[in-house]
Amino acid sequence: MEAIQVSLLGLIDFAIYFGVSIALLLVFKFVYTLVTPQDEWKLVKEEQNTAAAIGFMGAVIGFALALASAASNSESLADYVIWGVVALVAQTIAFAMVRFVFMPKIVQRINDNEVSAGIVLGGTSIAVGLLNAACMTY
Repeated sequence: MEAIQVSLLGLIDFAIYFGVSIALLLVFKFVYTLVTPQDEWKLVKEEQNTAAAIGFMGAVIGFALALASAASNSESLADYVIWGVVALVAQTIAFAMVRFVFMPKIVQRINDNEVSAGIVLGGTSIAVGLLNAACMTY
């Protein structure tokens, strides 16, 4: 019984970090759709645009990977939030890299529901998220 009580001592910290994580994901969704010229969420919900779904979910997964690393390595809740913001910036930079360097017509291709464009965007976002997460293991 004592082992269970000791184990549950971390439940409050878990709930706080998990709640902040969900809030950061929502902030990311809001910021990402503001930064990108197209509204991925609208394209997915209203137009069932597969390319937008792949690209957007890749960005969310990449961000969540970095958040997971930040949560594992942070020294405090404030430290976690700071590194969460760093992850958000890294993911928006990933979009900019694809848009301005790799595929200048990515926005139109996503709007046209070209799945290959969504895969490139989503894959790049996940790769950046993985690198971001690895770099947060300070």
